[in-house]
Amino acid sequence: MEFATPLIPARLIRRYKRFLADVRLADGAEAIAHCPNPGSMMGLADVGTKIWLEPNEDPKKKLKYGWRLVDHENGHFTGIDTSVPNRALKAALIAHEVAGLPAYDLVRPEVKYAQNSRVDFLLSGGGPDTYVEVKSVTLSRQKGIAEFPDSVTVRGTKHLDALAQVVADGGRAVMLYLVQRTDCAALTLAADIDVAYAQAFERAAKVGVQVLAFDCAINPTGVTIRQTIPFQGAAGRHI
Repeated sequence: MEFATPLIPARLIRRYKRFLADVRLADGAEAIAHCPNPGSMMGLADVGTKIWLEPNEDPKKKLKYGWRLVDHENGHFTGIDTSVPNRALKAALIAHEVAGLPAYDLVRPEVKYAQNSRVDFLLSGGGPDTYVEVKSVTLSRQKGIAEFPDSVTVRGTKHLDALAQVVADGGRAVMLYLVQRTDCAALTLAADIDVAYAQAFERAAKVGVQVLAFDCAINPTGVTIRQTIPFQGAAGRHI
């Protein structure tokens, strides 16, 4: 998935109200950018962090910049836009490029299921109907290890329980994590941050919800899903 507009570098002044960030552009001017991430962004929003912004000329948008990447300035990047995983995965599913998911004929996003919920993708044709939930992963507190979630996620817990019910009813369900960091080679649960989520994950895995984790190639031109990476449960067991 390529960015629609070439990104420009900036420095973070502060992130606030979750969806706003004051930034300093390369020419020294200050601006306000949209931060498309409702999570805590732990370790990614320090003052002075090098970031990449996507400019826009859309008169309907109040802010002229969207924050897209954190540049760790060591050759590695983190994608902070939580909408990217769904967009990138949809393209990869249509192109039959997602390992672990067969070549389905129909890829439908945002399909109603469970109670007051919409599944990210419902895959049909070419195999049993498959319900897929997608999560963006940006947290890393140990070198080379990504973690999810970075804050308490009641919504995420609800999604896991809904997937577990799909399997209990005889269907197929997949929890897919897209690690938007280029410096991580494995994924685990941050059970200390959200115990309820970790417990819901264990329930879902126990009944047969499939777990997939992928890493990404990320740079200022775009984000591309790469390959599966190992996943360890909250207790450190391999799933």
